Amino acid sequence: MSRVRKSLLGNGIRVITEEMADVESATIGVWVKTGSRNETARIGGISHFIEHMLFKGTSNRNALDIAREIESVGGVLNAFTGREYTCFYAKILSKDLPIAADLLSDMFLNSLFNTEELEREKGVVLQEIKMVEDTPDDIIHDIFSETFWKDSAMGRSVLGTRASVKALKRTDIKSYMRSRYNPASVFITVAGGLKHAPLVKRLEESFGTLKERGEWKLPKSPSTSTGVKIVKKDLEQVHLCLGVETGPQSDPERYQLYLLNMILGGGMSSRLFQEIREKRGLAYSVYSYLNLCFDTGSLVVYAGSSAESFKEVLDLTLKEFQGIETLTEAELSDAKNHLKGSMILGLEATDSRMIKMAKNEIYFGRTIKVHEMMKAIDRVKVSDIKSVAGRLLRPERTTLAAIGNVKKSGLPKQLKGGR
Repeated sequence: MSRVRKSLLGNGIRVITEEMADVESATIGVWVKTGSRNETARIGGISHFIEHMLFKGTSNRNALDIAREIESVGGVLNAFTGREYTCFYAKILSKDLPIAADLLSDMFLNSLFNTEELEREKGVVLQEIKMVEDTPDDIIHDIFSETFWKDSAMGRSVLGTRASVKALKRTDIKSYMRSRYNPASVFITVAGGLKHAPLVKRLEESFGTLKERGEWKLPKSPSTSTGVKIVKKDLEQVHLCLGVETGPQSDPERYQLYLLNMILGGGMSSRLFQEIREKRGLAYSVYSYLNLCFDTGSLVVYAGSSAESFKEVLDLTLKEFQGIETLTEAELSDAKNHLKGSMILGLEATDSRMIKMAKNEIYFGRTIKVHEMMKAIDRVKVSDIKSVAGRLLRPERTTLAAIGNVKKSGLPKQLKGGR
């Protein structure tokens, strides 16, 4: 049995916990509803850079102290940044939850942003950018986003650019944190072996000192763009992303989208994997994924193929887009079981539970229980999937990005246009 509870600290920070019986570990995450889509081009990558800098020392601990304190009790301390949020988290034994809470609050509230550390960390992030640039099956997703969300912060890399990172100053960081890191945009999720009331009291002592420092605002909704972007590069493979716009994370049709994604490219039994890899051997890696945000979303297919097979892979993908019309009850039933099973298995650990609670808070403002999701999945009909696919998976709505030895003249005729 588990129980989800929610409380407010005195300054308005929300604390959501899930007490999991007979679990000896816990994961605590401190979330900020800010990410790369909240940045201007001049300070591109600052959300991610701040994520790095919070590990570099406070007025109470240096960087080595921070690492030692969590590792001395067998814990893990980490963070990640996306387009719409940043998370700092620790996974530890339940008995050591107070240590993690104290450490995270110190990092969050008392980081020094030492100038020497700042310049040193710029070098680390610049190496991270170069690593992505040197990995074509990584960089293609950034190229797609830049093409799909043209002229919008949503399309820019979470890491920023070399120029924007090099130009970041301590004053930029302090100003950004004053406007974005405030009780209106911060919340805490904790899952595992814990007691809600004592934990909230502890968090009040540590995070309750964070004051309102600015007004939190939703970023401007981005517009999407269809079309084609080809990046010529001497590579052994062509890496491509082909995607369409969908509704946002809170869309009432999200369960249809989850299932459509599963059917298209959500696993080894999916249509794209079977047709492109298993039957024809045209790609080692081929899959689809959903990127659902506050106010927009996308369904994207990725594949890596030879230059000679590039057009055939695209033709087959477009054929599968249209082929959803042949969906059967049996295939949908298999997709439902796959989706429900993967969801339940994905919630076995405290860290995945912590993240699920956070995303529920960000996108829905409430707890969505597992049985509610299962029932919603079961309600989806074959006609629902066909309707969504017929509306969304049309060639004129697609955006294509590719990198490698490929010419735009070799594209399927359906993809040569775009508005």
